[in-house]
Parts: sequence; C-alpha cells; structure tokens
Amino acid sequence: ITLAMSAEHRIRRITELLANSTASVYLVPDLFTFNLLNSRWVDYQGITAVSVYETPFAGVDSLLKRVEDIVLSLLILMLIAIPMIFIAIGVKLSSKGPVFFKQSRYGVDGEKIRVWKFRTMTVTEDGAEVKQAQKNDSRITPFGSFLRRTSLDELPQFLNSLSGSMSIVGPRPHAVAHNEQYREQIQGYMLRHKVKPGITGLAQINGFRGETDTLDKMQGRVHYDLKYIQSWSLLLDLEIIFLTIFKGFSGKNAY
Repeated sequence: ITLAMSAEHRIRRITELLANSTASVYLVPDLFTFNLLNSRWVDYQGITAVSVYETPFAGVDSLLKRVEDIVLSLLILMLIAIPMIFIAIGVKLSSKGPVFFKQSRYGVDGEKIRVWKFRTMTVTEDGAEVKQAQKNDSRITPFGSFLRRTSLDELPQFLNSLSGSMSIVGPRPHAVAHNEQYREQIQGYMLRHKVKPGITGLAQINGFRGETDTLDKMQGRVHYDLKYIQSWSLLLDLEIIFLTIFKGFSGKNAY
C-alpha cells in the first residue's frame, strides 16, 4: 500500500479487505513519515503516541554510548597525556595568553556547555558575534596554525567526552552565535542537538570539516549530522573513529 498517511480511511478500508485473504500486506511510508527522526511508539502519560523527533540513545543504547565514551576517552587520554604537555608548553611559549580556550557551545537538548581547546589565536571570542577562522587569518598564531591543521587543538575535548558534556562521535559543536544564525536559515538545524556534540562526526569524514563559510556548506554538514542521528550504531561510531584517524586529522578547510 503506497497511499499517503493522510488517506487514513482508504488505508483502513483496504487493510480490512485484505484481512480476509492470506496476502502479506506492507505499508510504504510517505516522505513525511519516512523522515521522522528516530520515530517509535511511546507511552506518554498513558497516551499512545509516535515520537516525532527523539534521540537514538535510549535505554541500553544510552548506556552503550556512555561506556564507549568513557573507555575510549580514558585510553586516548593516557596515550596523549605527554604530547598534550608539550603542546601546552608550545602554546605558552609561542604567544601571550592562557594555554586553554574555553568557549560556550550548545550541548544535548540545547543546554550550554563549555568546550575546551588549546588556544590557537591571539584573541578569544565568545560573545554575541563570533568570526570563524579563515585562511591566512591574522588572529591565528604560527604554532596555532599547525595545531588547527592537524586538529591537535581539539585534544582537550577528550576531557569533555570523559566528563559527559560531549561524545567522541557526534555533530561538531558550533559557537552559540552561529547556532542562532543558522537555526533561522536551515530547516531541522537544531535537531543536531538531540545527541551530545562530538569531537568528530559523519560530516567531518565526508569533507565538511573546518570553516563553513557558505550556507551550502553548513547545509551539507547538517545533512550528515542528521543522517548520523538517524542511522546510529556502535559499528558506525567505530567506523567514523577509524576513518578520522586516517583522513580526518588534516584537511583543506582546516586553518
């Protein structure tokens, strides 16, 4: 049956007629029904309902995702502890200012979190207007440029993942000012926040890493973010981590 879901009475009539046969009956969802984000039947205060937009991490999956983040974050932090010390020394010696940069971002369900990075600029913006880093940006220090190209500036975010404010894999967190801008321009933009933001994600291994200086680029990133939420699995997370190691630590849009 390939009728639209709005044709409820016709669908009911056809299924009633087919119930008097031995035929197997399949209902093909229309575009609206197919695109519901992780839709499932739920009991909401005693009322049976279909969840329209929901996180994929419920019950066992939520526990599995958290165990993944804790175990991998601990292992990675043990491996990168000494390199992080040398990076911190390099940041301190290369320019004046703090070693770490903490910026407000939206986390799961739109709650604000503080994301850690090694400082790569001479200035640290975290206000109503935040300018994205661009090629040959005068604010970026020489050592900071190296850190950004290799994504080493993001290593402190494994502390965010360990604490639970972020995940290793998920949509990249954007500056609050950028969220307010793009939520008005891109349909479904805020659905990225049905899961925790990540250090890497499906968008990043598909070329949407670094500066998103056009609306088309941001739409492409959001497309992959929502695709990740719709198709999440532990194997997908491991695949993204594997591909990030081999092609995600550098890129033409990272500066």
